Amino acid sequence: MQDAMQLLKELAAAGHVAALLRSAVLVVVGYWLAKLASRVVERQVARYFNPQRGFILGRIVYYAVVVLTLVSALRQFGFEFTVLLGAAGVLTVAVGFASQTSASNIISGLFLMVEEPFVVGDQIRVGDTIGEVLSIDLLSVKLRTFDNLFVRVPNESMVKSEVTTLTRFPIRRADLKIGVAYKEDIARVREVLMAVADENPLCLMEPKPLFIFLGYGDSSLDIQFSVWAKRENFLDLRNGIYEEIKLAFDAAGIEIPFPHRSLYAGSVTDPFPIRIIDSPAEDA
Repeated sequence: MQDAMQLLKELAAAGHVAALLRSAVLVVVGYWLAKLASRVVERQVARYFNPQRGFILGRIVYYAVVVLTLVSALRQFGFEFTVLLGAAGVLTVAVGFASQTSASNIISGLFLMVEEPFVVGDQIRVGDTIGEVLSIDLLSVKLRTFDNLFVRVPNESMVKSEVTTLTRFPIRRADLKIGVAYKEDIARVREVLMAVADENPLCLMEPKPLFIFLGYGDSSLDIQFSVWAKRENFLDLRNGIYEEIKLAFDAAGIEIPFPHRSLYAGSVTDPFPIRIIDSPAEDA
């Protein structure tokens, strides 16, 4: 009788070892299969849609295969799938109450993926942060700023904030704020600015440059001169055309004034006395 019991224990131990080996093989094979399936789906979807959708669907396939692999591995030890579903439901409810912020970010991330206000590679502005979109994940959007900093913005903040996509359209407009002296002829100023735009190879002639007289400033006639450029040439145009305008104004004798201030004491008071004092060097 004792021999029979010992034999049963040995068989049970051998069965556990075999189940453990089968589970380990399933986990290893499932992991590599998940990575392979994820890469295939990501590449195929990216060919017909965009890299971001390929990345998201690839992640979904990866986690789905991993979950199925873990369930199969646990069944080797006698775990029932229905019990696992019940435990998963209880765990989901508990995690949901404990991580409401994460759930909100996930839902916001799904809205961003469906709406697609921007895609990977776009340049966007969120608040005071401007950068290139590296990825759009379930919890956050990853940005790389122009000074090479990594910024993580939660999806919930992206949905609630005003987001400007700088590279959505193929052309952009640069609005230049310019001031000229009150003595200048506005028509002459307009001619000089239009000539600068005509000579700049990065400035598009269609849409045409826009000249707007904004009004009378404190020390200058305020003007807005707007020019259009291709998206990839926007920064080069904006940086270079200011210098060209300055050189053109100097050549045409157009003054760019600095702020002036006048002191006025009122009509019933005497003017401020002004007295010129010679310097000691001149006296010597």
